[in-house]
Amino acid sequence: QVTLEESGGGSVQAGGSLRLSCAASGDTESLNEMGWYRQAPGKQRELIAGITSEGKTVYADSVEGRFAISRDNSKNTTYLQINSLKPEDTAVYYCNAAIRPRASTTFFSYWGQGTQVTVSS
Repeated sequence: QVTLEESGGGSVQAGGSLRLSCAASGDTESLNEMGWYRQAPGKQRELIAGITSEGKTVYADSVEGRFAISRDNSKNTTYLQINSLKPEDTAVYYCNAAIRPRASTTFFSYWGQGTQVTVSS
């Protein structure tokens, strides 16, 4: 059993900041890539930031320079620092991780439950 638990969402005014956290727990023998996605009302879920186990990062053009992803491998946790928030950043933010359970040689994709970020103008 693997669980990804997100926290840190909320309601902020434009220009504000938030820090999202996502902690993996349970049968997590090995974690590979971790990422943050978001889904706005009426839109598809999109990848906004990803990070490898070695710390290499990738960002969507829409958030480059404003968002920063990081991870603490000792805590099986990834973070998303969100700065200069805009109303169009309003969405449910989801954490995703590739995790290999102890009894497996395969990595599986797991999702968190999502955390709401609402930005008012």
